[in-house]
Amino acid sequence: MKRFRRQVQFIFQDPFGSLNPRMTVYDIIEEPLVIHSIGDALSRREMVYELVTLVGLDLRHVKRYPHSFSGGQRQRIGIARALALRPGLVICDEPTSALDVSIQAQILNLLMDLKQKLALTYLFISHNLAVVDYIADRIAVMCAGRIVEIADRATLFRNPVHPYTQALLAAVPTPDPSQRLDFDQLIADKASDPGAWPEPFRRDTANSPQLIEVAPGHCVEATVPPVSVTARATDRARA
Repeated sequence: MKRFRRQVQFIFQDPFGSLNPRMTVYDIIEEPLVIHSIGDALSRREMVYELVTLVGLDLRHVKRYPHSFSGGQRQRIGIARALALRPGLVICDEPTSALDVSIQAQILNLLMDLKQKLALTYLFISHNLAVVDYIADRIAVMCAGRIVEIADRATLFRNPVHPYTQALLAAVPTPDPSQRLDFDQLIADKASDPGAWPEPFRRDTANSPQLIEVAPGHCVEATVPPVSVTARATDRARA
């Protein structure tokens, strides 16, 4: 497990609660290296300084404690700690939800830059569809603990099939006064109640839907392939 943990690291939702208030920035970032017995004191110091620079923090501040930093800076410290072991996969649990919108953009841009520089893979967990649209290549939509739809970003936003996915996208406000949100419709449909979904998507004691591939790389939880999707695929093939 210890070898595995070096390959999978975590960026937490709360940029303050996830940092030890009794440790300096230097100690926080160095801690994974110490736990995994990587390098000596001199080489670890070089790695810590490299990570601090990589995430856009000032080297002069490495001896400060977390309380003296802003939320965005604290999240950068958390990112540096997650990257200390050079993982291949980083799990990002709502890493921007506790930040102001302007700071969110900075952290997202940083994550995208690091992804390219370090060849990282992110498992990004979020309720913010605008954030998901910006950062994700493939999207898995979950409801009540199970995946209901998986597709690449463009397909999911352009052609959502599952009623829960459709309700999520319908709830996203657009900067157009002519396209108003219908809150009554969203509530009346009980979009998050699997027992209220129409067939073949309904999930109850009588039905056990499975993920079905409705198009290459596009899977939907259903008991049988949805008719509308099958029909559209047939029409495209004929065209």
